Amino acid sequence: MENYVSKNMKYLREQKGLSQENFGQILNISRAQVSTFERNCSAPSIEVLIAASNYFKISVDMLVKTDLTKTNNTSFIELENKRILFPITIDVDNDDLIEVIPVKASAGYANGYDDPEYIEQLQKIKLPFLPTGKHRAFPIKGDSMLPMKDGAFVVGRFIERREDIASGKTCVVVTLNHGIVYKRVYNQITLNNTLKLVSDNPAYEPYNVSIDEVLEVWEFACSINLQEYSESELKISSILNMFNTLGIELKALKKQLV
Repeated sequence: MENYVSKNMKYLREQKGLSQENFGQILNISRAQVSTFERNCSAPSIEVLIAASNYFKISVDMLVKTDLTKTNNTSFIELENKRILFPITIDVDNDDLIEVIPVKASAGYANGYDDPEYIEQLQKIKLPFLPTGKHRAFPIKGDSMLPMKDGAFVVGRFIERREDIASGKTCVVVTLNHGIVYKRVYNQITLNNTLKLVSDNPAYEPYNVSIDEVLEVWEFACSINLQEYSESELKISSILNMFNTLGIELKALKKQLV
């Protein structure tokens, strides 16, 4: 595996606007030592790596294994008292690439969501029409959020602060005990420290999840449907029946059937 530490040390130092001498003072080493590290003439000790990790607030693992020059400044997202790096990879045209969580990997996402090596191995796609922010694509299972079809993907925008979770929006919620779920979310944090998760399909009962169990929240940005709708599904009668099943009155559609 390629070691990116020399490249990253220089890149992060320059991002902070530090001279080699100033950086050396922070790490308690000489300017000459900083220079030899950045030229990859010698490897920093574990003590130096830990000092750099603490200063930049990223893991030693990421400092060594991830090419941070391929990330945007907006990759650094501060969460409470620590800072986590979500690599926003860019292509040769300087366009953001988003990670896609495959169906087979979704079960292990709750364990690997903050593991840079796990995220680095995910496939990436480019969706240039997305607004600014960190996005990720998640697979959808089941029929709890009709008309979203089983097997579709929801692209979500990462919500940094829990207080920014808007009630009534559909979100991908990554939880400790329920895995990855796609639901309509109601923010009840100030009321009872929970999120109420509601399915659009009334056959499924809503339930509350403690905010302490919530690992990530990704607000709906767009969906990618990998299955074509059949002719019968696109008939007015079928669409009306589906919405009636969801408890939605569409009188205008009813008139078209008369």
